[in-house]
Amino acid sequence: MNLQAAQCFNFLPIPTDVHFGFGASRTLPAHVRSAGARKAFVVTDPGVRRAGIVDRITSLLEQESIDFAVYDQVTADSGSTLICNAVEQLKCLDADVVVGIGGGSALDTAKAVAALATNPGSPLGYVGLHKVRNRPLPTIAIPTTAGTGSEVSLWAVFTDDDRKMKVAIGGVLMYPAVALCDPDLTLDLPRPLTASTGMDALAHAIECYTNKACQPISAALALKAIELIGGHLGRAALDGHDREARYAMLLASTMAGMAMNPTRLGLAHALAMPLGSWDLKIPHSVAIAVTLPLVMEFNTPAAPARFAEVAMALGEPDRRCSPSEAASRAASAVRELADEIGIPKDLSGHGLRPEHVTDVVEEAMKSGNVAVNPRETSREELAEILRRAI
Repeated sequence: MNLQAAQCFNFLPIPTDVHFGFGASRTLPAHVRSAGARKAFVVTDPGVRRAGIVDRITSLLEQESIDFAVYDQVTADSGSTLICNAVEQLKCLDADVVVGIGGGSALDTAKAVAALATNPGSPLGYVGLHKVRNRPLPTIAIPTTAGTGSEVSLWAVFTDDDRKMKVAIGGVLMYPAVALCDPDLTLDLPRPLTASTGMDALAHAIECYTNKACQPISAALALKAIELIGGHLGRAALDGHDREARYAMLLASTMAGMAMNPTRLGLAHALAMPLGSWDLKIPHSVAIAVTLPLVMEFNTPAAPARFAEVAMALGEPDRRCSPSEAASRAASAVRELADEIGIPKDLSGHGLRPEHVTDVVEEAMKSGNVAVNPRETSREELAEILRRAI
């Protein structure tokens, strides 16, 4: 890991109480009681409920005579209207702790609901960073995918229903109070979701590690996450019940989520927000998985030493090759991993067309992730990257 000895940096505090390991979700009742809560409001999506995971979790509350209600209407593109409706239900039920169960959409929705339960108005009034003033209700995050790191993230992403644009509320008050990271809950995740969410976690780690804002603490977390993903994502996609691989992938996702909070990310994530907007609605993890190697190829000349270390962490190439050769192998190693686990080679199958490029790029250039990207980027250069994804 390259260190800049004169670097001054800030590593944001992570106030989330993280509990990790097989069976960690079984401690939920104790954490609800520790929060002094009378009633839990469980936020999830229909797929997680159909999979039986919600019943497994809520049965623990039943056994401890803890009152709860389930809101299971979260969608892949949870919108501002949905969040407002969920907040109304929470208030009617007089719930005082929010439990998010699911992937990034469910956990982000849970965090937004907890914030709007104590802060007046629409979620759209809090889009941006550090606009939430009143402490949200306690949120307990229980991830069922190894990808977003939302359980330890200060961001809650959702759709502005008025503009059909993906937006985010951010700030230190948005962290969940508790994260229960239980690899048991990821064992039955379908292969396509295992693959795409795993690539999202890899993008978090790589874009964090190689961007201009990266600093030693984030770098250490991100590089270890890259190593874990490189060694275990293929195994997890091939055999979902490989417990070692599932453990490693969830750990990597959580570590990458911690790493990126103070550093932001890069061009793949700048593109992913508008690609998930309007009528495109390309799933975030798919957009990331396809664009990541293209972005890495563009960025490698600006940070060759960092990309060489990424390649090494992924097991490529032989340490005897030159740093420039090693750096050039990073993007191809990611592309080979993507091919191995069945990631689409482009986004045309998800509706991306040449006529979308200008609008997507215009919105992506507004992202703070562009400013920290290791290579200065023009609209024309970003458009060329996106065209290669069609």
